[in-house]
Amino acid sequence: MRAKEILLRVDLIACEDTRKTGRLLEFLFPSCPRPPLISFYEENEEKRIPFLLKKMKEGKNVALVSNAGTPLISDPGFKLVRACFENGVAVKAVPGPSAVIAALTISGLPPDKFLFLGFLPKKERKKRKFFESVKDLAATPLSPTVIFYESPFRLKKTLTLMKEIFGGDVLVVIARELTKMHEEIIRGSLSEVLPSLASRKIKGEATVLFHL
Repeated sequence: MRAKEILLRVDLIACEDTRKTGRLLEFLFPSCPRPPLISFYEENEEKRIPFLLKKMKEGKNVALVSNAGTPLISDPGFKLVRACFENGVAVKAVPGPSAVIAALTISGLPPDKFLFLGFLPKKERKKRKFFESVKDLAATPLSPTVIFYESPFRLKKTLTLMKEIFGGDVLVVIARELTKMHEEIIRGSLSEVLPSLASRKIKGEATVLFHL
């Protein structure tokens, strides 16, 4: 309810995709005047910041919306928030869906310590280094539940690499399309999960969790 109130009250909404956010606002406020939208995504983020800062310094309130999940968490916004602090502009968080936390709470894996890696590198060599660093950390008292995002096109290859590095007995949880219509949770050892995905076409970004 707080998010709805703020989206209707601000002077401008910066969003990754004006079409998607526009549809959301039409659904939430079918009969109310809605704030104007301005596109704000990774490729134009730096160009938009001076304009948004100018508006905020003039006393305007700006909301930042990502397509799915929470802004800044593997989504645009970090540079804008940093620029706001550097320019004395107040920033407030409006809690909303976050795939990292949502997946952790339903994974059944230890939630007391977790390491979020964002999107892994696309190249296998760099991805292997990430996993080997995690393996080293697992041998310490700081051993965390590891969480990362993966593209549906690379998911199977990434899981195969994990099996090679960590072994087939490692329990993995794959949370796909969380909080959406086609939400799915896949849970099992790498040796169990990989064959079950072999003939499937994966759709939607996945949140992957494991603990060594």
